[in-house]
Amino acid sequence: MSGNPTIVLVHGAFADSSGFNAVAKRLVADGYPVVAAPNPLRGLAFDAKHVKALLDSIEGPIVLVGHSYGGAVISTAAEGNANVKALVYLAAFVPETGESAQALVEKFPGSTVGESLKPVPLPDGQVDLYIDPKVFHPHFAADVSAEEATLYSITQRPATGAALGEPATGPQAWHTIPNYNLISGADRIIPPATQEFMAQRSGAKTQVVEGASHMVFVSRPGATVALIETAVQEQTLPQ
Repeated sequence: MSGNPTIVLVHGAFADSSGFNAVAKRLVADGYPVVAAPNPLRGLAFDAKHVKALLDSIEGPIVLVGHSYGGAVISTAAEGNANVKALVYLAAFVPETGESAQALVEKFPGSTVGESLKPVPLPDGQVDLYIDPKVFHPHFAADVSAEEATLYSITQRPATGAALGEPATGPQAWHTIPNYNLISGADRIIPPATQEFMAQRSGAKTQVVEGASHMVFVSRPGATVALIETAVQEQTLPQ
């Protein structure tokens, strides 16, 4: 279908773009151009600049999708880009200026992320953080098969401690761009109460996926694609 917006998918921490394979396959089959953005996971402002550069290279309307920490990245990267017609958050951080992922994850009880992290000190004094493979399945991907969860734990990309602790700066795009929020109802990384708080604050059209883990886009690709396509239909097609 010509004229469809480009769907840009931005992964979060402890993941890479391969997690979007099932979602991307469905979107492509439905006729959408799809781009999976490489999120550097080095620092919020740094990462947002990289995603912004990619967005600036795309002609025509964009629906921008972010998972987890990727939500914080898209909230900054989309600011000022008139081509971005909708933001879709998947079990994601939706920060206000001055808030970090770390602060938001601690806002309500229920996150296992603190006890799940495995630090790797870097030569520059920074630290890379991984989800310990021993707890990746129960804490990060409980509704994904054990076999799949093992593979995702092996291929995860770390985020720096600085990235997760860095506050959002500048205007956040969700104030001016229509946004949609898929809440994972059994999330043990970002508590559902935190996700609901952020979705309500941003005025998002919200769907709760009961029983879904933090990897809701992997375990429930159908629900994920349905919300993305709702955003497309409501924000980019003539009503």
